[in-house]
Amino acid sequence: MLNIALLGASGSIGTQTLDVCRKHADKVKLVAIAVKSSLAFAIACAHEFDLAYVVIAESELEKSVAADAFPEHTRVLFGTEHLSELCELDEVDCVVNALVGAVGISAGHAALACGKRLAYANKESIVIGGELLMPLAAPGQLIPVDSEHSAIFQCLTGEPHEAIYKIWLTCSGGPFFGMSRAELAHVTAADALAHPTWLMGDKITIDSATLMNKGLEIIEAHHLFDVPIDTIEVLVHRQSKIHSMVEFSDGSVKANLCAADMRMPIQYALSYPGRWEAACEHLDWHAEAPLEFARVDTGAFGCLALAQDAGRAGGTAPCILNAANEVANEAFRAGRCSFLDVERIVAHTLEHMDALPVESLEQLASVDAKARSLAARQLER
Repeated sequence: MLNIALLGASGSIGTQTLDVCRKHADKVKLVAIAVKSSLAFAIACAHEFDLAYVVIAESELEKSVAADAFPEHTRVLFGTEHLSELCELDEVDCVVNALVGAVGISAGHAALACGKRLAYANKESIVIGGELLMPLAAPGQLIPVDSEHSAIFQCLTGEPHEAIYKIWLTCSGGPFFGMSRAELAHVTAADALAHPTWLMGDKITIDSATLMNKGLEIIEAHHLFDVPIDTIEVLVHRQSKIHSMVEFSDGSVKANLCAADMRMPIQYALSYPGRWEAACEHLDWHAEAPLEFARVDTGAFGCLALAQDAGRAGGTAPCILNAANEVANEAFRAGRCSFLDVERIVAHTLEHMDALPVESLEQLASVDAKARSLAARQLER
């Protein structure tokens, strides 16, 4: 049995991980979960999965919990400081980090440092702290859960690193594919949340609409697979059936194709190096539409270029990029800025903060806070 701690259990990746746990209850045991504030969800999970530990990140909710709400043997902890404790539990073999944003970096660091398998969906912490996290990861210890990076990971299995010619990072293009900047100036958060192929959380769905998500994934792939930023090229593929490709020096290309269902890469991160029975339907390839490709319009979607520049600069530049984007993304969802303001706010923040060599988690936390403050001031303009 693989004993799992699931961080971000109530989110999109978290709930789909629970589906995999239900499907393969003979292979995995859910030991612990962490949620931000979803008390009813956490209570239900504790009873269904007979959990040993639950962390509620918002500590003020402790006074809202009835004494008999959780099973008697379930230890319930309140506060984000306990996230890393779950990763270090002796009874946990694998940590699924499905937290959203920079908050996940300390937990990821703790899991790697104590030798746990890390199924990683928290791309932001690889983006900002890859220089600290990747040296801790032994071969096969950190398994990406993002569909694109899972695809690349699978394509590279058994291949020599020096044979990599190019990584093709596929992209649905989001809901605004084909729009001009003039048209993008008038789109709303509701428009942006209508993703054409994937069911995801609100933050990542907005990032997909701005293409910032693809920029973050470029930086993530740079760290995960130890390749230069310019070796990674984004390719629009509207059908979302090819999840990414690797082109090798001899001209051959390997691609990973499957349904647009996150349970596939989640399950692979748990089953690696084996494969389990599918947790979703197999595709009927006779019935699939022709696969089509297009170039990204970087003139309309400037966030992608900002991320590429930050990735090339390295150091704390990706941390600044991510922090500013989280502020702008949240503001756009709340109606406090326009779609194109996201790009403007991120660009301003990057321009007015120096990129420094990465030294520690504490330094990254400080840079993150300064970048958020600077980005927030732009919302007042």
